[in-house]
Amino acid sequence: MLNKPVLVESLIVFVIVLFVHAVVWDRYSWCAVALAVQAFYVQFKWDRLLQLGGAVFQFRAAANSGLLPASMVIPLLGIVMKERCKSAGIVYFERFGIVVASTGMLVALFLSVIAVGITKPVPTNTCILTGVAGSVIIYTMKHSLAVSEVIEVLEVLLIFVYLSMILLYLLPRCFTPGEALLVLEGISFVLNQLIKRSLNVIEGRGDPIDFFLLVAVVGVILLGLFFTVLFIFMDSGTWISSMFFHMMTAVLGLGVIMPWLYRLIQRNPLFWLLQFLFQTQTRIYLLAYWTFLAASACGVVFYQNAKRSSESKKHQASTITRKYFHFIVVATYVPGLIYDRQLLYVAAVLCLAVFIFLEYIRYFRIKPFGQTLRHLLSLFLDERDSGPLILTHIYLLLGMSLPVWLFPRSCAPKGTLSGAGALVPYSGVLAVGVGDTIASVFGSTMGEIKWPGTKKTFEGTMTAVFAQIIAVALILIFDSSVNLNSNYAWILASVTLVSLLEAYTTQIDNLLLPLYLQIMFM
Repeated sequence: MLNKPVLVESLIVFVIVLFVHAVVWDRYSWCAVALAVQAFYVQFKWDRLLQLGGAVFQFRAAANSGLLPASMVIPLLGIVMKERCKSAGIVYFERFGIVVASTGMLVALFLSVIAVGITKPVPTNTCILTGVAGSVIIYTMKHSLAVSEVIEVLEVLLIFVYLSMILLYLLPRCFTPGEALLVLEGISFVLNQLIKRSLNVIEGRGDPIDFFLLVAVVGVILLGLFFTVLFIFMDSGTWISSMFFHMMTAVLGLGVIMPWLYRLIQRNPLFWLLQFLFQTQTRIYLLAYWTFLAASACGVVFYQNAKRSSESKKHQASTITRKYFHFIVVATYVPGLIYDRQLLYVAAVLCLAVFIFLEYIRYFRIKPFGQTLRHLLSLFLDERDSGPLILTHIYLLLGMSLPVWLFPRSCAPKGTLSGAGALVPYSGVLAVGVGDTIASVFGSTMGEIKWPGTKKTFEGTMTAVFAQIIAVALILIFDSSVNLNSNYAWILASVTLVSLLEAYTTQIDNLLLPLYLQIMFM
């Protein structure tokens, strides 16, 4: 049976789904409800497979499968995006939202069918539920999608299948099934969008910063796959291998990624990037400020490692020490959101590419910095870094950046949404930077009343809700573009639900919480 924390986590996700359904109330939201019901039952099967060791791949231990919360993210994002763009009269992005929702539902159904198919004996009731939900969703897709949109959905599913087989084999114990669904589905969608746009380039069409995100994400992923295959046949820790790594990185970057980006934006990528970064005085000040904060974060890493001695029994940084980086990230993102969101968008993409590249250097032990990075970062590992990769800092960056990247700019008049939607770009700051940080700090220092079945405390959760409400008030004071139109009850409900989800989920909260808060705000 599912344990109590999983039941509460599922209940919170159901409440969020019903909130969206109550606001939207169309055939797509009915499909989301059907998907949530079948995902809840299939989650039983995934958890049982993980407990018995019957899963095909090795998943992260000490966590449940997380299938229900992960299955609902992409479909709900697509549905709320469709509604926002429909109200703004932007037909292209309304259709895009429908494609996103349909893709999320189909991929989640595929993962459910896999779980049911390898469960012995075959669970008859769950099979019936999955069949009914699948029939409802496919019937809706049949009457909603054009032929080209159906092909696009199937392309993403095909990419997802191949990526799953490759990455889950190469990276054991790095993900739960839910986290794998969310991450690999996102990568699959980005790759499909890049291929689609590369084949249909129209000069002057599209925003260069969107192309920059697509090329950067796909470029670093392909780089990692290339070197993973290469270092199967040679030792990655030698100087010859390290020189080859740096040389091939330069060749792939200048010979593949740069020309690819040039084709999309129709100008020299380096000149465009330099012109973009130093276009105004405000951007120069922000870049200087962010450089100082990056140096401060490095200083924290070096200082904490200097305190660690060979005689010390303490081998891991405390929760409060790890939350220093959350405070630094909040101090990084808030000025960018207030003064220049486009610069923050591009800077976050660059930072993600650098983080992933440094993780490659650490993982492959590339000289001269690979071993040093392994030693420095080992102090900050927790139970979620049980696989060969260290992903928590990348998840933190993604959690803060995804609301900025996924903000529907084309469907937002004057660059902002009305009501609670105006807080969408701040979802990462509120959920992770403020809520998760305050909950961890106060819960670990002053918390006494624990939520049933978890290590999280009632005091930590309530303090997190209170801190996020204060943060919203400060955003209203300092960001003149935010106008909530008296939607305070909805904001309070959204923040409370996501804070409760943080208390009960065993998934990567840095990734999950901002997306659910964004869904509620949109």
